[in-house]
Amino acid sequence: MFLKRIELFSLFGFRVSLDLSWAFLAVLVTWTLATGYFPQSLPGQSTAAYYWMGVAGALGLFVSIVLHEFAHALVARRYDLAISGITLFIFGGVAEMTEEPKSPVAEFMMAIAGPAFSFGLAAVFYVVEAGAQAGLDAPRLTAVLAYLALINFVLALFNLLPAFPLDGGRVFRSIAWWWTGSLARATRISSRLGRLFAGAFIALGLLNLVSGNTIGGIWLMLIGFFIYNAAGSSRMQLAAATLLKGVPVTRVMRAEPASVPADISIKTLVEDYFYRLNHRFFPVVSDGELKGCIGLEQAREIDRSRWGGVRVSDVMTPLGEANTLDVGNDARAALEKMMTGSAGHYMVTSSGRLVGVITPKDIMSYLAIHLELEADAVDGLRDAGSRA
Repeated sequence: MFLKRIELFSLFGFRVSLDLSWAFLAVLVTWTLATGYFPQSLPGQSTAAYYWMGVAGALGLFVSIVLHEFAHALVARRYDLAISGITLFIFGGVAEMTEEPKSPVAEFMMAIAGPAFSFGLAAVFYVVEAGAQAGLDAPRLTAVLAYLALINFVLALFNLLPAFPLDGGRVFRSIAWWWTGSLARATRISSRLGRLFAGAFIALGLLNLVSGNTIGGIWLMLIGFFIYNAAGSSRMQLAAATLLKGVPVTRVMRAEPASVPADISIKTLVEDYFYRLNHRFFPVVSDGELKGCIGLEQAREIDRSRWGGVRVSDVMTPLGEANTLDVGNDARAALEKMMTGSAGHYMVTSSGRLVGVITPKDIMSYLAIHLELEADAVDGLRDAGSRA
């Protein structure tokens, strides 16, 4: 989903990151507020004033979305759901769950927490704006506060749409889960409903484009495509969790991978390994002992004129928790680690000895084949598991 994330800070034990796509949203929101919303709601101000108000409004929206996602994360923690972090991206924010809720109640409470908090923020901003308007001669401040009250109200209403995986869609799924007794069936129903809403957004966007509202039409279509893809991805994630649970990582990894000696030069690494074996990554060994790993990117960072004098051991990534998986893990645990980690390749070890290499692509290939051949069986298995 995300392009590239920049970690901003941690609060209450949750990492908050910013996807680069947020920069586009921040610029668009600031420009829209400075050239459209604030000139209409508060005429007669200078261009510079409108842009400062636009920046303040965008920052207020940023804080509001962070607090919305924190509400989800804190309730998730209350129900023992692991949240790997919070990321802000072009369509808002997301609290990143590493597992599905354990009950319909947990799903409902976690999903409703965000919109409820946004309604509360809207009320707070409205009261503060009313007080500022009565006691201060600060029309620019009150205009920004009025905007933040409005945008939080709209944010809450939008997220309550039963379009999975929006908050309202998750509320709907929790009710369907309670009614049917099956998380898998509830996910199928809510995913289809989410895609119907996505189609409606896309159609409405096309109508706006035809009527001349280009920016509004493009945004509606982008939101529609996002919901459509996210709804399908959520169902796939549930299927993946079922298919991978209990599958030994040895079934998915590439066994007996080629490795490179720690004492060879980068020139030898490139010519005898990267060029001849066509791999982008190699474990590094010394006297038969696994020491770390090295990838194509690390070699590229070294000036070509120095390749002959720099050894693999000088630039490799040392063996550690961040780039290894124990052979006793199942494929589901491996995927969860890949989703929360930054490494693109993982070495599978047994008592410190290299037994294989695994990448997200290996797991995706395994899933693609099994989902295509066993889709009906997988749905039945999930239903049976839910009833149990």
